Amino acid sequence: MENFTSTFGNSAANAMPADRAQFIRRTYMLLAAAIGAFILVEAFLFASGGAYAIASVIFAGGGVGWLLVLGLFMLISFIANKWAVSDTSTALQYLGLGIYVIAEAIIFVPLLFFAMYYASESAVILKAGIVTLGLFLGITATVFLTRSDFSFLGPILSIGGFAALGFIVASILFGFTLGSVFAFLMVAFAGTAILYQTSNVLHRFRTDQHVAAAMVLFASVALLFWYILRIFTSRR
Repeated sequence: MENFTSTFGNSAANAMPADRAQFIRRTYMLLAAAIGAFILVEAFLFASGGAYAIASVIFAGGGVGWLLVLGLFMLISFIANKWAVSDTSTALQYLGLGIYVIAEAIIFVPLLFFAMYYASESAVILKAGIVTLGLFLGITATVFLTRSDFSFLGPILSIGGFAALGFIVASILFGFTLGSVFAFLMVAFAGTAILYQTSNVLHRFRTDQHVAAAMVLFASVALLFWYILRIFTSRR
């Protein structure tokens, strides 16, 4: 999962209170819409049988297949982010967000497939979602209540992201399991990313960048959900 960066200009922190409030409202409404769209896409994939086909192709490819999927996902994420921060077209911004949501839905298919058909508890996905939502709301409330600027976390997240990606690629190439400790560390990483991106919503994004702001928040929430679900399924 990628830690997005945005092209910052005159931030919402310096805007008029009404404009700032409207920006925050648009951002979180769009985030909720992105999460809803993600759920709908997953429901369609599993109901139509597309999820089984996607999972079969990825599983059949083994480690090489996962590397190709990961590389393609990173490429799509890069393009989607460029479109989402575009100053030339609002439609292009929304298209970037839409493409990213679909890409996330596809890359989640194998994990959700495993959770649905191999985990011993049928409600494991729902429980992981509730925990993710609770952590997200708690972190968000912390930023909004303290109004602290956590931009100093940017370099830390960049280094941590590259390190995590290196471990993931190495595990795929050499066939070792990263285990629950890595998953817990990634939950902490995702929580830190939410803290950083929520701070950026208050202090860094322009008031016309609600699409890009919603995308980076969605990316962090998806990363958090991924590893919380990994923890839940690894215990079954």
